[in-house]
Amino acid sequence: MDNRQAIGSWLSGPRAAAEEMGVDFGHRGKRLGLPEDGPGSVAPLGRRFGALFIDWALCVLIGYGLFAPGDIRSAGDWALLVFLVLSVVTVGTVGCTPGKRLFGLRAISVDGTRLSLPYAALRSVLLVLVVPALIWDRDGRGLHDRLARAVQVRI
Repeated sequence: MDNRQAIGSWLSGPRAAAEEMGVDFGHRGKRLGLPEDGPGSVAPLGRRFGALFIDWALCVLIGYGLFAPGDIRSAGDWALLVFLVLSVVTVGTVGCTPGKRLFGLRAISVDGTRLSLPYAALRSVLLVLVVPALIWDRDGRGLHDRLARAVQVRI
């Protein structure tokens, strides 16, 4: 390996370097037995961010309207609590928040069943903490999903 290859592998990252050496990672969700695309495949990142934005905007609106009329700073604090409750209740019962439903996503257990209420609560608490959601595996699942044995899929 000459210097260009060494520098190139460093710049492109460990995954690209491993793929150049012949390692086959497969598609996101392959290790979980999920299809590559279509219904049941791992949800794309853009849709997940879009759903999160819709859910957060809805929670800020509820926090502002119900708990802190006229005080936008306090509404943001209330929005966090509303988001936690909304996420636990909706993901724990129907599998998706309003934003996820709008974007055609659902949070399910890795075995393909509905996510139980305790795991939905764990997932929601970790999501509110933000940092676990920023640590991803090669299937595109955040640490909050891994610890709650969950995966976000397309409907």
